[in-house]
Amino acid sequence: MLFGIAPCSLALATSKRSFSRLFLKAGVTPTTEAFSRQAEDRKIPVQTVPRKVLDRLSHGGVHQGVCLEATPLHPTGWTQAPAHRLEGATTEEAPQLLWLALEGIQDPMNLGAVLRSAHFLGVDGIVMSRKNSCPLTPVVSKASSGAMEVLDVFSADDLPGFLKVKSKEGWEVLGTVAHAKAQDGIPVVSCLDFRWMKPTILVLGNEGHGLSPETKSLCRRMLTIAPGRELEPGIESLNVSVAAGILLHSICAQKVKAP
Repeated sequence: MLFGIAPCSLALATSKRSFSRLFLKAGVTPTTEAFSRQAEDRKIPVQTVPRKVLDRLSHGGVHQGVCLEATPLHPTGWTQAPAHRLEGATTEEAPQLLWLALEGIQDPMNLGAVLRSAHFLGVDGIVMSRKNSCPLTPVVSKASSGAMEVLDVFSADDLPGFLKVKSKEGWEVLGTVAHAKAQDGIPVVSCLDFRWMKPTILVLGNEGHGLSPETKSLCRRMLTIAPGRELEPGIESLNVSVAAGILLHSICAQKVKAP
């Protein structure tokens, strides 16, 4: 059950799901009228209900007076990604492609925030490890402000295998780390010093333990965010969604604009 204005509106606009019923808070407002028109155009039944019904349908989420019964979204295998977003990146004609790889992100609020930042900043593709990752739930869609409904999110049964394939094709695989010390012989560079010169995959790890040893070993370099002060023990790192926004902006800001 989707909930919230942005997730429900974008889900209806993109039509990546099938819809059973639209629930609207009783009363006439510009929002309910707009949703009623969208539902009518798609022949989706509309039911007006008291707020407490929406509270129950959204499991206490911030529904803003709208819930939408819809089929779930599932990531597509990365081999199904459009060729121009993966294969075409091996040519000199497309050096500035950026994919985001997520290994074991489990908190739906984190995942939603990461997806929202990735969409806003212009990431070309997102691939998630199928194992130990949060599914694409309504909570994720709400946390992404509906970006999940617009983005194509892909999955990998074997994320290290995906990274190996793309590395052999000339992509640069970047890991992330909280501090500036070298990681098992892998050089660490500040995100402010990184120069985006070729197709790149930025890999973000689990909220608790970061990247797995196998995935880390496939990274050519590790990006880090330098703190602005000496930090006390226990707060030496950033939340993964905050770090994602900073790291992606530092890379995407280098995108060469078409003449």
